Amino acid sequence: MFAHDMLEASCGQVSIDDVEGPVLKLLVAYTYTLQAPQLPDTAAQLLSAAEKYGLSALKAACERQLISQLAVETAAATAVTAVRHSCPDAARAAVAFIKDHLQVVATRGWVDAVLEYPQEVNEVIRLLGEPPAEACSPTATGGGSTPNSDSQPHSGHSRTPAAAAPPTSARHTPPPDDAAVSRFRNLSDEERGRRLREAAKEGAVEEVRALLAAGADVGARGGGGGTALHWAARRGDAAVVRLLLSAASDPNARDQWGQTPLHWAACCGHAEAAAALLQAGADRGVRTDSGRTALDFARRYNHQEIVRMLTQS
Repeated sequence: MFAHDMLEASCGQVSIDDVEGPVLKLLVAYTYTLQAPQLPDTAAQLLSAAEKYGLSALKAACERQLISQLAVETAAATAVTAVRHSCPDAARAAVAFIKDHLQVVATRGWVDAVLEYPQEVNEVIRLLGEPPAEACSPTATGGGSTPNSDSQPHSGHSRTPAAAAPPTSARHTPPPDDAAVSRFRNLSDEERGRRLREAAKEGAVEEVRALLAAGADVGARGGGGGTALHWAARRGDAAVVRLLLSAASDPNARDQWGQTPLHWAACCGHAEAAAALLQAGADRGVRTDSGRTALDFARRYNHQEIVRMLTQS
C-alpha cells in the first residue's frame, strides 16, 4: 500500500477495520518474533487474520491450538472456523469430536453457528456423514438451529401415524412445469424422495411442486430420519411447509431423535411455519427422546412469538 499510488501512501497510515486491536497487536508481534502466542481466547480470530495476511505458519499454530481446546460448547464454532478458513486438520478433529459428543448439536454454540454460518454448518454435517440433502442442522432451515437430543440418539422410537393435513395453499406459486414433472417421473422413488428433501431444504417451491406432481413420497426419510417437512420447518419456509402439508405430509413425523417439524420451527424461531404446522394438526405436546417439547425449545432460545403461540389454549 505504501509502495503504490494509494491513499495509504499519501497519508502514511493503513486502516485495518476487520481485525480487532488485541488480535492485530498479536499479529504484528508475530511478524517480528515468529513466536505464536498461546492465547486460547483469540486463536480463531488470529487464525482468520493470519490467513488474510498470508502467515501460514501462524495459521497452522492457531489451527493446532483450536484442536487442543475442543470442548462441547466450542466444537461447533471450531468446525465452522475450520471450514471457512480451509483448515483440514481442525475440520477432521472437530467432526470426530462432534461424532463422539452428539450433545454438541444441542448447544447454544451450534445454534449460533447455524444462524450465522448456515453454509459452513451444511458442510460440517456433510462431513459428519449425512447426505448433502440433509445438511442443515435443524437448522438449518435456512438459518435455523438445532433442537437435537442431549444424549446419544437411539432407534426404535415409536412413530406417530400420519395425520390428515387440511388442504392449505402454497401461496402464489405457479403450476409445476410439465417438462420437469416428466423428468422427475423417470427417477427412482428413492431419488425423488432425496430431491424432495433437498428442494425443501433450499426453499425451492417450484421444484417441490414438480416433485410432488411426479409422485415423490412426502414421507421419505434421509439421514437422521428427517422428512421434507422437517427440512422445510428447519428452513422456516412457510410456503414450502404449506405445500408439503397440502400433500398430506405428517406434521407429527419424528426423526431419529424424536423431533417433529414443530420442534425444528420452534427452535429456529420460525413463527409462520410453526403456525402452519399447528393449523395442520401438529401436536405441541410431543416430546423428543431427551424429553423436550416444542415449547421448551422456544423458551430456551427466547422465541417469544412462538412461546405465545404454543401457550394459547
